[in-house]
Amino acid sequence: MPTLREIAESNYPAVQALHRSVGWPERSLAGWRWLHANPARLEIGAPAGWIIDGPDGEPAAHVGNLIQRFRLGDRRLHGATGFSIIVTRAARGGSRSMLKTFTRQPVVFARYTFNANSKSQPLYVRHGMQSWPEQTHALKLSWVIDPLPLLAGRVWKRLYDLTPGVVEGLGERLMNDRLGRAVRLDLPEGVEVLTDFSDGSSYAAFWEALVAEGRLLADRSPEAQRWRLQDPDLTQAPLALAVRRGGAIVAYAQAMMAKSNILEPPVLEIIDLEALKDHPDAVPALMRALKSAARTMGAAKLRLQTVTPEAMQRLGEFARTARREGGWGHCHVQFAQDAPDPALWSPTPYDGDYAICLRPIPFNTVRQGARAPRGAAQTASKA
Repeated sequence: MPTLREIAESNYPAVQALHRSVGWPERSLAGWRWLHANPARLEIGAPAGWIIDGPDGEPAAHVGNLIQRFRLGDRRLHGATGFSIIVTRAARGGSRSMLKTFTRQPVVFARYTFNANSKSQPLYVRHGMQSWPEQTHALKLSWVIDPLPLLAGRVWKRLYDLTPGVVEGLGERLMNDRLGRAVRLDLPEGVEVLTDFSDGSSYAAFWEALVAEGRLLADRSPEAQRWRLQDPDLTQAPLALAVRRGGAIVAYAQAMMAKSNILEPPVLEIIDLEALKDHPDAVPALMRALKSAARTMGAAKLRLQTVTPEAMQRLGEFARTARREGGWGHCHVQFAQDAPDPALWSPTPYDGDYAICLRPIPFNTVRQGARAPRGAAQTASKA
């Protein structure tokens, strides 16, 4: 049986090579070091992940362990989400020991993934994780902005299935001249771009108001937001929007431009969408702003990849008009025995690994005329 060990910072060049060997997007070494220095992980001394070495002594399997802080009123908790699970033939059977170790780690109130792909999702159930939320664990929502690039992406995918080497050699497809430009957004009245995440900002007051409602929340404090914005692999800062009423922020959204692989068009991915309970109508206002921004920024569609029953209610008409994507159980969780009531938790993609696993728009690759690595046409979702 292959031996599992905790990942060390010195292993990241080999982990980077492992990602490259299976055609997955590569983090820079600076990006891996940034993840390794995650303040929430260091607080509880949790591993940054685990690897299994192959016969040649190099990592042949990997799973990342993203630790997040949570708040429940005055209580501070931690949760763990697994990401970038790779198991090569040299470590066949290693997924069992990796998931067993991940789901048995102490201190955290929940071990979960909100980003499982269709092939790997049965593994999580076999390792004691439940499909959750029960009503929406297999649901993703999207809103079409420009249907032509979406159709073209399907054509390119079919061509790839016939001649993968030829298609990969062409490099990035379906880029457009709106990507990465400094644009002026046409936002609905009452919605503004949010840029101030300082400790004394209006956003900080909004965060404290959210915490006071008594829900279980992933840490959205200004400190946590600033750490996320320091990700060295971001090619474009996430878009943050806020709804302000009476001088105070009552709702906010965060979205990231991403391109899953060389053959799919850019998508504006909703990372977070939150509102104070007394202002549920602020969510549709943010959605109108996000749809408008997606068009201006060059996205073919707007997508929300983690959905809960509460989110469906807040989305209102947007939930009824959305396309249903997914169709498999991509959300799985295992709660600790002393975990808070799961009903207090209504996660968004922010709570999962999307902000660190989505493939940013590859501006440098296109500008330098570089070719995509072999296998890069494969969807970049983690296992």
